[in-house]
Amino acid sequence: MKSICIFGIFVADLCFFSHTIPIRGQTVLGTKHLVGPGGKGSNQSIAAARLGGDVRFITKLGVDNHADIALSLYKDAGINTNTIVQDPKLSTGVAGIMIDEKTGDNIINVVPGAAAHLSSQDIDKNRKVLKNSSIFLTQLETPSLVTSYALGKAKELNNLTILNPAPAAKINDNDFKLIDFFTPNEKEAGFYLNKNIETNNDVEEAADELLQKGINNIVITLGSKGVYFANKKEKYYVGAFNLKTDVVDTTGAGDAFNGAFAYALANEYQNKEALIFANKVAGISTTKLGAANSMPTIEEVNNY
Repeated sequence: MKSICIFGIFVADLCFFSHTIPIRGQTVLGTKHLVGPGGKGSNQSIAAARLGGDVRFITKLGVDNHADIALSLYKDAGINTNTIVQDPKLSTGVAGIMIDEKTGDNIINVVPGAAAHLSSQDIDKNRKVLKNSSIFLTQLETPSLVTSYALGKAKELNNLTILNPAPAAKINDNDFKLIDFFTPNEKEAGFYLNKNIETNNDVEEAADELLQKGINNIVITLGSKGVYFANKKEKYYVGAFNLKTDVVDTTGAGDAFNGAFAYALANEYQNKEALIFANKVAGISTTKLGAANSMPTIEEVNNY
């Protein structure tokens, strides 16, 4: 099995539940408050590691209780933490999440904290890790210039690169050419083309337009409808995995998909096999509450 390097952020999710989300100037009484692990890069690292992946996660934390949550989680998942920097002068990132219990709607404010101070030097310090990895996965929660630099280094060191463009943000035209697999959902794909994507025809046209930017493979995730894959040689849909139980929480399903996809590619699955596997892992994650906590082990996936 090849090794996977993931670059991203950890935040502690501070979740506030109430019967309604307050509007400006309003105070509401909540019903419960939970603190849990979050951050796309962190969730994706846990997803890949729980499946048995050999994962290195490059990020920056403070030295505080929230960092302890992260490090304990990584130890349990079997993630190598030598690539994680702790800075006592900075605080670990947090996300304030207000959740409407009736509808599941939420509003989120992410403060990356220490991870906002990730720099190109942090990538250079981990050059050996990148050199020994074959898959590099990142998102867009890290500082944009550093993400661009990391993609360039990963490509230079012969990594297969996966960019999950979440949250959607501007990408330099030249950086599209550094991406082997681009994994937006419909909204994120639409952001890069300045259009709404609603029908299958919209999805297929969007993939063609994204390929023209120089990306090698496009994977548009479609939630309960599965995924659409396109490159210059082939195009096809892969349906969502049929679940035996009800969906209880879709939080982190995209992260489960990306982590599982990286794991599958590291194990030399063909593209279609990797997508089927990633769909299955993402599907299973929706049958459990939480993001990081819902990532299944390889035993759970094999026995499901």
